[in-house]
Amino acid sequence: MISPEDYIEQRLNDQINWYGQKSRTNQLWFKRLRFAEIVAAAVIPFLAGFAGESLSIKIAIGALGVVVAIIASLLALLRLQEHWINYRAIAEALKTEKFLFLTQTQPYDTGDAFHFLVQRVEALLSKENTEWMQSMIKPSKEEGDA
Repeated sequence: MISPEDYIEQRLNDQINWYGQKSRTNQLWFKRLRFAEIVAAAVIPFLAGFAGESLSIKIAIGALGVVVAIIASLLALLRLQEHWINYRAIAEALKTEKFLFLTQTQPYDTGDAFHFLVQRVEALLSKENTEWMQSMIKPSKEEGDA
């Protein structure tokens, strides 16, 4: 049998850290790609004003258009913003359960608090895993509309 301290350290804290790190990583990549997309899209009309007969500027404009299209496609495919928000929500829900348990606040103010904690945490994790698997199987709305 695992003790509450071991469960919190080995399972709950580990999952809080994992979801927190995944949230940060997805947020960082989402913001980087969105920033690059915005800059590339903004430079296109600027360069168009100087294009004239310049083949190199026309090539640069075309290349930037391709970059914008690729980034937009990657953002839709990878769903970084969606994952960032979902991972953050799970991490925060797990933290809430942990602190309610540690402070013996309702619903953890009963004699069977540890077992209740395990059930609730594992239910949260199981629900998130099921939703993740379904999102990997089913195409997103954007992919279905394409």
